[in-house]
Amino acid sequence: MSERNRSLLPDHPPRAAYIHVPFCRHRCGYCNFALIADRDDLMEAYLVALEQELSWLENTFQVDTLYLGGGTPSHLPPVLLEQLLQIVLQRFTLADGFEFTMEANPADITPDLVEVMKTYQVNRVSLGVQSFSDRKLAILERNHNAAVIEQAVDWLQVTIPSISLDLIFAVPDESLEEWDTDLRHAMALSPEHISTYGLTFEPGTAFERRRQNKEFQLVSEDNDRQMYEMAIERLAARGMEHYEVSSFAIPGKRSRHNETYWLGSSYFGAGPGAARYVNGRRETNHRSTVGYLRRVQAGQSPVVEQEELEPAERAREVLVFGLRRLAGVDCDQFADQTGFSVEELAGPAIQRLVGLKLLEVAGKQLRLSREGLFVSDSIWPELL
Repeated sequence: MSERNRSLLPDHPPRAAYIHVPFCRHRCGYCNFALIADRDDLMEAYLVALEQELSWLENTFQVDTLYLGGGTPSHLPPVLLEQLLQIVLQRFTLADGFEFTMEANPADITPDLVEVMKTYQVNRVSLGVQSFSDRKLAILERNHNAAVIEQAVDWLQVTIPSISLDLIFAVPDESLEEWDTDLRHAMALSPEHISTYGLTFEPGTAFERRRQNKEFQLVSEDNDRQMYEMAIERLAARGMEHYEVSSFAIPGKRSRHNETYWLGSSYFGAGPGAARYVNGRRETNHRSTVGYLRRVQAGQSPVVEQEELEPAERAREVLVFGLRRLAGVDCDQFADQTGFSVEELAGPAIQRLVGLKLLEVAGKQLRLSREGLFVSDSIWPELL
């Protein structure tokens, strides 16, 4: 094996693991995640299949970060959530200083559910708030309101040391004042982390069909930008660092698990639609929960996609993920990690983007400029 290939292999074993819990009460119109709605009858079969899939790892692994995503992990009743956590912690033990995150819907949070989280050492909850506005929540097809959010946060903050709130802006007909109210309401709850996302219309979703049928009055590009700017300014004023395109945290409370992805490190993944990156190979499980169950029950691997990227392709991914972070990419460290210089990979594109003031160079750091933040999604294809 060449030294260049060797340099791209991640440390083995990974120090991060992701478990996908596919169940939801309802598929929201904007969602294109791998989930199954209104099929709670499959929960026990899922737990059996997940335990089987994890048993094929053979060994037990210690991890620094563990993440339960979905779907909606909190949709599991407390007794089944407890079974899930037992299964996962049999295979992945938590290292000192671990981060153990679970995604949750505000309407699912009860004292009993919080007690299960506490018992099994969940120390970070990512709460799918999306908005405090009844109007926005109705459009987004969410089943909670501001009072439910506040009660959920109150219960969680008793025992969970880190709370992250997800917010969506640029919802149809949304005004700057409505978004400002969302930000102020979120900050009043004193979360350790906030993620803000502009509403996107993904192919195949109900929202995309409604957009094509002109059922939505879309927010203008100018207002979309102003909402993002407002989030940056409001959250910075409250002492939260903007450390990734969509992510803000008080010092010491970044999402360490997500940084695993952004830094190009390796990670385990299990469950329907879950991806993993181990030993230089990316694999993705069957997205359909029913398809996943059938394969595992038959003793077959749930993996339906796998690839081993060429070194240059992998290096380009590391570059793009790294540039999502506000700190950007240290060019010397990038060369050591990947075996390529950024100039070798994308010199002309980088020079053009620097000339357009969308990227900037500060010493050895290559990073998004303030202007580049607003159009970052259009930058990545040029670098890939």
